[in-house]
Amino acid sequence: MVQALLPFPHIDPVLLHIWGPFEIRWYALSYIAGLVAAWWGIVWTLRQKALWAHPPFNGKPPATEDDIGDLVVWATFGVILGGRLGWVLLYGTVLCSVTPEQAGFCQGLPMGFLTNPLRIIAAWEGGMSFHGGLLGVVVAVWLFCRRRKLSLLSVADLACAFAPLGLFFGRLANFIKPELWGRVTDSPLGMIFPGAGPLPRHPSQLYEAALEGVVLFIILQIALRVFRLHERPGLLSALFFLGYGTFRFICEFFREPDTAFLGPVSMGMALSIPVWLTAGALFVVALRKPART
Repeated sequence: MVQALLPFPHIDPVLLHIWGPFEIRWYALSYIAGLVAAWWGIVWTLRQKALWAHPPFNGKPPATEDDIGDLVVWATFGVILGGRLGWVLLYGTVLCSVTPEQAGFCQGLPMGFLTNPLRIIAAWEGGMSFHGGLLGVVVAVWLFCRRRKLSLLSVADLACAFAPLGLFFGRLANFIKPELWGRVTDSPLGMIFPGAGPLPRHPSQLYEAALEGVVLFIILQIALRVFRLHERPGLLSALFFLGYGTFRFICEFFREPDTAFLGPVSMGMALSIPVWLTAGALFVVALRKPART
């Protein structure tokens, strides 16, 4: 085993101590940064008239800037509620029921949710699911579009085109905390993470930030601005789900699993399956109708 060649930066997860228990954490700021960056990106895209000149839009974007500002509020609640409930159901309940003795975070779960219901909402103790947050945003977008009578697929395409920004900031927050580190490695990229033992590990959070964040964002922007896939509503969303599920599956080979799930298949790998199925359904919906001219 070689020595880790990349030093862990040891960034304080608390950016600012305000008073007593009140503090500003990088983790919370990552959610804010992701939502604000996506908001700005969508508004900027709506202002580019050339993107909306062709059918099915014919010069009229699928939403107004005010719509997007309100949608950000809905999405904020969606990502927080979905992320927490997703963790409670998928990890605190399912995973802790299957292998409670191997998952250090279980600590009496899932029965602990019944004996102390406060643990269901205790996100400050740790526990947010990216898949749950993703589902929460999907529900929020669906409800919002139904209320405003907007095109669900077109608005979803806009949201998905900038969703990787949130994934990027979220993975950076995982790295700073630090949590969700990688498997033990003899790679020169290995780092020794606080709380993860003396052996170097893959900085898998950075791998995910690069693939799920930067690379996926670039792919979607090229698909939007060069290939104009948004003119077939649902196609950008399908590409996002396909890319996220694939990159997450790949990164699971480098990330330390929370615990054994189904043999060599981790929970993250298993959750990529419904993400791919969603992508497949969106591809069918987007491509089954002839392109409008």
